[in-house]
Amino acid sequence: MTRIRRLGAAVALAVAVVWAGSGCTVIPVSGPYTVNDQGAGDPLSKPFHRMIAIKPQPNWGVDETMRGLQAAMAAYADDPSILLSYLTPEARAKWSAAGPVTVVEDAIDVVPPPPREATDPVLKVWLKGKYVARIDEDDTYTPTGGSWGQPFDLVKAPQGGFLVKSLPPGLVLTRADVRRAYRPTNLYYLNRSLQDRLVVDRVRLRLKTTESFAQTVLERLLKPPTATLKDAVTSSLPEGTTIESIRSGEGGERVVVNLSGPLDLSARDALRAQIKYSLNMNDVAKGRTIEIQANGEPYTTALANTDETWLDDSGKTAYYVTKGAIHYLSKDGPGGVVAGAAGEQRDGYSDFAVSKEENGNSLVAAKTSTGISVAAMVPQGRWQEVINGKGADFTAPTWHRDGSLWTYDRKNSVLLRYDPSSGRGAEPVEAPNLAGLDVTRLRIARDGVRVMVMTGRNTVQISALTGEGPQMKLGNLRALTTTNEADKIIDVKWGDEEHLLVLVQSQAGHILTEINVGDGESTGVPLTERLQSVAALGDRVLAETDKGAKLLELNQDRQTWTPKIDSDGGAPLFPLG
Repeated sequence: MTRIRRLGAAVALAVAVVWAGSGCTVIPVSGPYTVNDQGAGDPLSKPFHRMIAIKPQPNWGVDETMRGLQAAMAAYADDPSILLSYLTPEARAKWSAAGPVTVVEDAIDVVPPPPREATDPVLKVWLKGKYVARIDEDDTYTPTGGSWGQPFDLVKAPQGGFLVKSLPPGLVLTRADVRRAYRPTNLYYLNRSLQDRLVVDRVRLRLKTTESFAQTVLERLLKPPTATLKDAVTSSLPEGTTIESIRSGEGGERVVVNLSGPLDLSARDALRAQIKYSLNMNDVAKGRTIEIQANGEPYTTALANTDETWLDDSGKTAYYVTKGAIHYLSKDGPGGVVAGAAGEQRDGYSDFAVSKEENGNSLVAAKTSTGISVAAMVPQGRWQEVINGKGADFTAPTWHRDGSLWTYDRKNSVLLRYDPSSGRGAEPVEAPNLAGLDVTRLRIARDGVRVMVMTGRNTVQISALTGEGPQMKLGNLRALTTTNEADKIIDVKWGDEEHLLVLVQSQAGHILTEINVGDGESTGVPLTERLQSVAALGDRVLAETDKGAKLLELNQDRQTWTPKIDSDGGAPLFPLG
């Protein structure tokens, strides 16, 4: 019978803890890399623990060798020599760490060869477990699922024990390894088409013993964004920029970043914003003034605790729709109808969407039986049809932060953009990734770059608007989440620039999930009633109950809901998103 032994899952993050007797020790990194949670230590770093692996031992069997090999993979970034000591000279010459990092659950099974093959000169040994994720070379973290298995050929070592004769390229890390040595990190780039707003790029960065986390973040910011934002964003940090130093000054209340390279004086504001938010939103140098130097000379300064407009969501007014009339929501409940025709009750209008607020005013769009119409929410505002066709052929309208209105024509398989200021009708936008797909929903994020695309009844994908001007197109499509075949997604809305709220009708009831579009990590939102639709803006979430009578608001604890309207409620709306 084949014996299966299990790799120990827990790598305790404590001082000098030995893992499963395999020669791996976890020790805290001292000096500038250890800070307390209150930031009393180095404001530029994150506390973490470093894996210490040891070379294969002559008295180890197959099980211990495979344990040691995986531990050496976890320690490879800190000390590559240990992993190489597990390989034969032939394997060492061929193997490369390049490629995606495979992340598996902590519990890994070591499956040795059957007894009849135990004396063979080459032993086929398997590691088996469950997939968790993949970390690509551009630092993208993508959750995966299903069973994982990888074969290894072992041979007897001359001094005793075993060596690995063949090792597939790349590293295999456990969930605990990634939790210990990597940090989810938000990098901030500029919206390519408008350059008026920052766009977040979520990555997993490995902590390094040789530099502060602030250095790691900014060094990554100098590189191109991940593939999901390729050609969709730009940077004020030109190619050739170098980080000369990052240090604390004036008792830790000031952080000094010294850059060199072809810096553009006209890009000071954008550069300051990229550096400030890429550090502060990752809890680095938070609450501290950031002085940015160019070749040691003052360049620009980001003051502590100042709020800028680089993450502006373009309006915070909450609305809801009852019997075709748009109402605004006050702090305590119903606030009244909006001005103009948009505030009048009417049949046959659905899928309302509110534009960015400009000087306190917004436009609203809605589907009708004959297309899509738009009205200004002002006293003289009237409904005007701007996209003609059978309403059922179009996805719900969605506004871009540049003031344009978008929809997908399902009948003709074309993405349409209508610019109210152009004096022209709706124009097609190239979307090659959507060819042949059953597009049922499409919604642009408030950053003006990311686009949610739903296909069929149970798959959500994320894409991006790339290029600018006439060259703008929808690209970079990738899957985000798929429900069970028997389930149905009944609503999807943007919360902030990072998260989508996905409302699912399942056999067990309604399920509301918040998903980070950058790394796919999800959090369930408890429900006490069946919901029909949702809307969100940042931390604020509104929901319409299944019967459409009540309007609820999610409390700050993210666990309970409070009724805002007990009767005669309707579908909630926020500008954009």
